[in-house]
Amino acid sequence: MTNSALTAISAKPLPPETHSCWSCGSMRAAHFCESCGKVQPPVPVDYFSFFGLPLKLNLDVVALEKSFYELSRKLHPDLNARAGSQEQEWSLEQSSLLNDAYRTLRDPIKRTEYLLHLEGVELEEQSKSATEQARATGGIKKQIVPPDLLEEVFELNMQLEELRMNKKTGEDDPALIEEIGQQKLSLEAKHEALLRELEVGWRMWDGMIQRMQNGQPVSEEERRQERDKMVDILNRRNYIRNLVRDVNAALED
Repeated sequence: MTNSALTAISAKPLPPETHSCWSCGSMRAAHFCESCGKVQPPVPVDYFSFFGLPLKLNLDVVALEKSFYELSRKLHPDLNARAGSQEQEWSLEQSSLLNDAYRTLRDPIKRTEYLLHLEGVELEEQSKSATEQARATGGIKKQIVPPDLLEEVFELNMQLEELRMNKKTGEDDPALIEEIGQQKLSLEAKHEALLRELEVGWRMWDGMIQRMQNGQPVSEEERRQERDKMVDILNRRNYIRNLVRDVNAALED
């Protein structure tokens, strides 16, 4: 591993009690010993800290991938098959955390949702877990319709219901299908536009974090406002994604 990679990975200091290698006593990198190569006990950290990254949303994905593969070569359980049982267990835990952290941080939407989770925000109403819970309990998943889409969604639902009735009766209405197709294109455009809007939110959040790193005060109110903006965008985007999925299902049935 290169010195630059080591600096990037261990940029965030570990607690004092974890600075020395359990095997040789040398000062070590975050997840393994630079001197003897031994895997170290996992330290409870968030995914950003695991890679030595600040809580920012614009990441160098190429550098993240490079760090991932370099750490994989050090932490993979197969490479520690001959180690003691304790070290094998640590290797498995470290490798599992590495994979989870990489899968989350490399995806910009998952990265945003994870950061909001760290901030104490859960996007439950539009989440996969909410869908699974509704199916398991027989309940209805609560859907929060964005106010700016109320009229459009009402009209689209009426059209989808008409399409379903037509299919049951064997009727064919090309004009209706064409209109629903146009609605779908409009929704997809809104979905893409919301990504651009979210990217603005990332820059605002990162700027706030940078000011904090520079010792400048950031109020909790400002932090909350930036969180709320991203939550609103994600909720609208997730709702539109689900709506497009429903349209596709109706057209394909």
